Amino acid sequence: MDVTFDIIWLGRGGQGVVTAANLLAEASIRSGKYALSIPFFGAERRGAPVFAYNRISDGKILSRARVTRADLVAVLDPTLLETFRLEGFLKPGGKIVVNSGGRRLKLPSGVESYCLDAVSVAESLGLRLAGIVLVNMPMLGATARMYGGVEFMHLEEAVKDLIRSQVEKNVEAVKRGWENVGKCS
Repeated sequence: MDVTFDIIWLGRGGQGVVTAANLLAEASIRSGKYALSIPFFGAERRGAPVFAYNRISDGKILSRARVTRADLVAVLDPTLLETFRLEGFLKPGGKIVVNSGGRRLKLPSGVESYCLDAVSVAESLGLRLAGIVLVNMPMLGATARMYGGVEFMHLEEAVKDLIRSQVEKNVEAVKRGWENVGKCS
């Protein structure tokens, strides 16, 4: 039986949640896996909660439905921890990776949690669009590392092939996310 790994991305409109999920799917395919990126949003405006999903497998993927219970949940905006009960999104043994934004977070107890100050990474590289700090690239690196099924070089290739502006800064942001994610304290 093929092993499938499911990821739920949670952020706000304008943060690049869908782009991050697309890039992880592309990098996974380049790593020899089957992968889907599934966006889920309505008429939300910038700042509204947005979900995207990845389904990654060693074999063909038959389900195109959105992911309801994941192996990993990536949270790009830490204020959403107050809005959503992440435990309900996780499979048993699932883990979360959160953009801490440099602050102490109230995380679900009993859940393996990893943090990255993606805001500091993005700001240090000048990654902003219309006043929004673009945390998706550092979080892509952190999430991919916590997933563990993709090689960094494939992430780098995906970013270089699919992102059109500030390519080197975006690659560096992914790299810093990959290198600096760690257990939440």
